[in-house]
Amino acid sequence: MRLLYRLALYLSAPLVSLVFLWRGLRDRSYWRNFGERFGLGTPGPPGGIWLHAVSVGEVQACSPLVHALRRRHPDLPVTVTTFTPTGAARARALFEDSARVRYVPFDLPGAVRRFLRRVQPRLAVIFETELWPNLYRECARQRVPLVLASARLTARSAARYRRLGRLFADTLAVARVIAAQAPRDAERFRSLGADPQHTHVTGNLKFDFELPADIAVRGAELRARYAAGRALWVAGSTHAGEEETLLRAQRLLLQRRPGSLLVLAPRHPPRFAEVAQRLTREGFRSARRSTGAGAADADCEVLLLDTLGELLTFYAAADVAFVGGSLVPIGGHNLLEPAALGVPVLTGPFHSNSEDAARLLEAAGALQVIRDAGELAARLEGLLSDAAERQRRGAAARASVAANRGALEKLLSLIEPLL
Repeated sequence: MRLLYRLALYLSAPLVSLVFLWRGLRDRSYWRNFGERFGLGTPGPPGGIWLHAVSVGEVQACSPLVHALRRRHPDLPVTVTTFTPTGAARARALFEDSARVRYVPFDLPGAVRRFLRRVQPRLAVIFETELWPNLYRECARQRVPLVLASARLTARSAARYRRLGRLFADTLAVARVIAAQAPRDAERFRSLGADPQHTHVTGNLKFDFELPADIAVRGAELRARYAAGRALWVAGSTHAGEEETLLRAQRLLLQRRPGSLLVLAPRHPPRFAEVAQRLTREGFRSARRSTGAGAADADCEVLLLDTLGELLTFYAAADVAFVGGSLVPIGGHNLLEPAALGVPVLTGPFHSNSEDAARLLEAAGALQVIRDAGELAARLEGLLSDAAERQRRGAAARASVAANRGALEKLLSLIEPLL
């Protein structure tokens, strides 16, 4: 099975590279540091800590751990890898001079060896669900202790890995620590072959993220600029197939509550232009955050958030937040950011990426699941018309996040002995 896996990788690597190069025609960040995807790039100081977070959400989740490790071990260099350009940009903004940021290599044996020679970590920490057989095997060969942090595994992913036989069982066997988000995640890892003695339940690290100290002030400034005296709702991290529903809901909402502003934040920057064209085609009075032109006009109906790193601040400005990737079978994105800000949260039915957080928030009355534009418009109208209900749901959301913090300390207690 390992031989077949390697063959598939060697055959697919040129195709994946072509896709990245093609995307670079629209977004040059795909071309930047491209050699790092094959393990090339500038070597870093040896003996540090390497953390891998695949994209923006995981980068945000690993932030508390990065800062905690820097406080506890200021002499140890930290390298953060990611797979997407947006993840790399977010990591650079979050960590500035506290961590080196680069791309993780493709899971090719040679690329992995070159990468580890350049980074030379004393500890590897992989976030959430990133199982790469060659990378894990090479870490074991070079005696780099490997930790799966805030690890999660959906039932669908577990079934897919199980069909590949011993390949992923052997992959998980090299992990020194598996720190699962929930008991069901831990059990799924054990069912795939993870060592029960090395598999622990530590909770979801996303509950432990720290809001910027000035987030309320910055949110109020955005609110005063774009939506003084009118309702504001934010649809964050949206995907293709969702904007149609969201815009239909906004049109219905405008019929009932004229002046309401939707801030629409597509998940992937290459889609910004596509969504802007849709807004024009459908006749919305809209503006783009990146240009600012017309964005503060009282008759603006949709503000397209086509910048990076500002979604959290717009959540802080919002009356209600909708979290995307959930009306289509993506699995949903981070529900905890708006919840921690005390904003009532709406989401679609597909939230397997954060099923425990969704269940927790829904049980507390802080989250409502919607399925179509009519239901979304009705929920929005109800919340926007009832300040007391918004406050109640927002307070329940904030309390739920606060009550479930603690994953960071549990994870650190497992990592420290390896350092």
